[in-house]
Amino acid sequence: MSGSLRRGRRTLADIPPRIAVRRTYKLYVGGAFPRSESGRSYPVTSSAGVHLANAAQASRKDVRDAVVAARKAFPGWSGRTAYNRGQVLYRIAEMMEGRRAQFAEEVAAAEGVSAARAQALVSATVDRWVHYAGWADKIGQVRGGVNPVSGPFLNLSQPEPTGVAGVLAPTGSTLLGLVAVLAPLITSGNTAVLVASERAPLPAITLAEALATSDLPAGVANILTGRLAELAPPLAGHADVNALDLAGAGTLATELETLAATTLKRVLRPTEDDWNDPDPGLSRISPFLETKTVWHPIGR
Repeated sequence: MSGSLRRGRRTLADIPPRIAVRRTYKLYVGGAFPRSESGRSYPVTSSAGVHLANAAQASRKDVRDAVVAARKAFPGWSGRTAYNRGQVLYRIAEMMEGRRAQFAEEVAAAEGVSAARAQALVSATVDRWVHYAGWADKIGQVRGGVNPVSGPFLNLSQPEPTGVAGVLAPTGSTLLGLVAVLAPLITSGNTAVLVASERAPLPAITLAEALATSDLPAGVANILTGRLAELAPPLAGHADVNALDLAGAGTLATELETLAATTLKRVLRPTEDDWNDPDPGLSRISPFLETKTVWHPIGR
C-alpha cells in the first residue's frame, strides 16, 4: 500500500467524540406521546440536584384531553373478559422485565438509592403487575356471588368498574408506588388519568413507553407530568371523572376532596404507604368497584 493511501485512512481514534442523543420526555395521552399543548417544559433533577432532563409541563387542557381519551377507552376495556385483561397486565410485566437496566438507573437517580436497591424496586414493580394480572379474573368470584333471599327469586351481585379514575401518583416511590396505584385500577376495567410525581417523573414516562409497546389499548392509562398544584384541581373537579385516588396529594388532599364532592366522585384518601407489601390483595381494587345486583324470578 502506498504511503499516500495509508495517510488517507481514518481510524476510530481520529473520529471526534459523538454528541449524546438526549431524550425528549413527553406526555402519554390516548396511546400517543404529545407535547403539552402549552409548549412548556420544566427541568428534572436527580435526588442529588444533578440535571437529568426536561419533562413536558402539562396544562389544564392536557388534563381534559386525557379524560376524553380515558372515557373513549372505557367501554372497550371494561367490556373485555377479565381473563384477557390479566393477559394484558402480564404482557406489561414482560415489557418492563426487558427494560430493567433503564428502569433501575432512573429509579436510582430519582430516589437516591443504591443500584442494588433500585434493582430490587424494579423487581417488586414487575411482580406487582404479575400479582394483579392474577387477580383480574378472580375479583368477581371474591366480591360477587349469589345472595340468600326469601322468595321465588335469584339474587346475584357482581362487581363492575367505576369508570374513569384520576390518580395522583406517590411522590416518594417513583415506580413501585406509581404501579401500586395504577395497576389495581385498570385490573378491574377502569381507565385512568395519572399525574406523575412532579419532582421525579422520568420513571413514569419510561413506564408509559412500556405500556405503549404492550397490548394495553390506547387511552386505558394516560400519564401527565407537570405541576401538581396546576393539574390536580381540574382533574378532581372534572365532571367526567368518576373516582379519585389521592395517594400523592399531600397538602392538597382536603381541597381536592371538596372539589371531588361537587360531582359525587368516589375518593380514596391518602393512606399509609403499602407499596412494599408483596400481597396487597384487594385493598386498592375494591374502592373503585361498583356492585350491580340482579334479581331474576325462578320457578318452583
